[in-house]
Amino acid sequence: MAEREHFVFQPYIRGKRGVVAPAPAIACRNAGEAQRRADKAMDGGRFIGGHVVRMMVDEAAGEYSEPEFLTSVGIVPESV
Repeated sequence: MAEREHFVFQPYIRGKRGVVAPAPAIACRNAGEAQRRADKAMDGGRFIGGHVVRMMVDEAAGEYSEPEFLTSVGIVPESV
């Protein structure tokens, strides 16, 4: 199987002691959908921030590229 692009919206919440903590990632079909989810999440107020992330994945080989952070919204961790 060939490499395929995978896009996710990685939201963040306010965790214990005010630390920025990841919420479950949301798989998206493309970068546009991931960006729309990020914008909608920020409008809803449930999350404090998020990243739109792209990775190349070869599922048959179990290989994943380093994540490419396309966009960030709101408050996100300083180092990911």
